[in-house]
Amino acid sequence: MTQAPSASRTGRRRHDREIVALAVPAFGALVAEPLFVMFDSAIVGHLGTPQLAGLGIAAALLTTAVSVFVFLAYATTAAVARRVGSGDLPAAIRQGMDGIWLALLLGAVVVAVALPAAPWLIGLFGASDTATPYAITYLRISSLGIPAMLVVLAATGVLRGLQDTRTPLYVAIGGFGANAVLNVALVYGAGLGIAGSAWGTVIAQCAMAAVYLVVVVRGARRHGASLRPDAAGIRASAQAGAPLLVRTLSLRAVLMIATAVAARLGDADIAAHQILLSLWSLMAFALDAIAIAGQAIIGRYLGAGDTKGAREVCRRMVQWGIASGVLLGALIVIARPLFIPLFTGDSAVRETLLPALLVVAVTQPLAGIVFVLDGVLMGAGDGPYLAGAMLVTLVVFAPVALLVPVLGGGLTALWWAMGLMMAVRMVTLWLRTRSGRWLVTGATR
Repeated sequence: MTQAPSASRTGRRRHDREIVALAVPAFGALVAEPLFVMFDSAIVGHLGTPQLAGLGIAAALLTTAVSVFVFLAYATTAAVARRVGSGDLPAAIRQGMDGIWLALLLGAVVVAVALPAAPWLIGLFGASDTATPYAITYLRISSLGIPAMLVVLAATGVLRGLQDTRTPLYVAIGGFGANAVLNVALVYGAGLGIAGSAWGTVIAQCAMAAVYLVVVVRGARRHGASLRPDAAGIRASAQAGAPLLVRTLSLRAVLMIATAVAARLGDADIAAHQILLSLWSLMAFALDAIAIAGQAIIGRYLGAGDTKGAREVCRRMVQWGIASGVLLGALIVIARPLFIPLFTGDSAVRETLLPALLVVAVTQPLAGIVFVLDGVLMGAGDGPYLAGAMLVTLVVFAPVALLVPVLGGGLTALWWAMGLMMAVRMVTLWLRTRSGRWLVTGATR
């Protein structure tokens, strides 16, 4: 029997309210990360093209170092949401505490590796002699904030799973404001140059982590959840996040390959690529706001055993993703005369940037579908499939991107290769959601 039109409309309105209630605050929190990099790019870009090129390389490495552990947020969101759906709130918070302890351990390891290896890591990108010193300086200082960044990820996952995206929004606003003030004061006021930009970001990230810890610890005490590290729980959190780690490493490999190719095209190309990557990340996080809502809602529905509700909200979120992608693409085209001058005054960088920027704009509707379906499968805890699908995407993308300079292509051709990457992701994710194999119910998957 088909669903009555009035019932269908009522269901859509209910799902819309759920999506908006979670996605709108999540959007504000998600865009804080690329806004950090964008603001740093705007400040450093006016120091000179070598400084901006150095920031671009260091930022790619730092983003990779943090993003490979994004499972601290995503896996925690899904696991906590399932337990919320099943009615076990103390277990949900305990799950989150295990993730926070894991974040601290992983952060310490990353810092220990990043500090001595900074020159070697920068060298992998083949940066010019003028950009390399700035990249090393920024990477070494900013890596000190990685433990705080990972704690932010884990604590954010706890709150999202509890269906709270407002608190992360408030923390993100405060963190971005602090980062902006500190960057201006340290780069220009104190005359520290690119080092001042790095220190400003570190201080802001540490302050954000401190606020999150206060919020989560209070919640744990309120519901009687232990604050002590539990070896078994930490190990279980790591095992649950392993497939998402593979998925994210594959995605970061795509972005690092793109940055390495751009670096070999010249300083103007890598500088323009850094601006494009900052904008692309902003658009991605904006679209991911719907996916974050999907993670929380899908996890809760499946935890409560409601597969019908999970299917319906998935369908509705895809519609939201397409519409949001169209809107974002149009905004990029319309607003380009306003934001390009904010990043660079170099005419060579601007000329390289503009045609590739249009490629980013036209592929946004495709990105809207990809990010939504990615979030749906994360919310379902379907990590192994996501890992395999992203590996397939990497295998397709890598040779195409590496052929760009060989065949005489420029930055625009590189970003068309990025569009191909998104198309492959869409196909693999669509096939999985259509199959229904992700609809596994219960407090745990």
